[in-house]
Amino acid sequence: MEDKIFESIAYILPAAVTGFVAYYMFNGFIKSQNSERKLEILAAKRKDSLPIKLQAYERLLLFCERINPVKMLLRIQPLSTDTNEYLQLLIANIEQEFEHNLVQQIYISDDSWTAIYAAKSAVINKLKQVAENSSSANELRESVLIDYSKTLPPTETAIAFIKNEVKKLL
Repeated sequence: MEDKIFESIAYILPAAVTGFVAYYMFNGFIKSQNSERKLEILAAKRKDSLPIKLQAYERLLLFCERINPVKMLLRIQPLSTDTNEYLQLLIANIEQEFEHNLVQQIYISDDSWTAIYAAKSAVINKLKQVAENSSSANELRESVLIDYSKTLPPTETAIAFIKNEVKKLL
């Protein structure tokens, strides 16, 4: 009877060991295949989303160019000599441009969005500050143009940040 038990163990033990080894090897192979599939899906997803992200960065770079105070003052002429009226026209133009591009924040990094928002706020604040000391719309224009001929507009900082982010993407 003991011989039959030992004989059974002698047959079962190698079969069990072979079964466990096959199970672990097959399990490892399946995990490897799944991770490769996940990487392929991720690469395809990134390939599809890259053009959308680049387009968002392009639009926001254009936004920064459009709200650049020097370029904006040359593009938007005062309707009257009233400083406050011209200031409101400039701010309304900036806000309209901003609202038009608001959804782009979904596709860009939080740091880029913060830089763009800071540039917008800085431009508006500077326009308000200069408007307080201006007696006419033309004087406002001249003061802003003179001031930004001496310093770099905040939009240029945001543009540099955007360019750096795009380089990281590519």
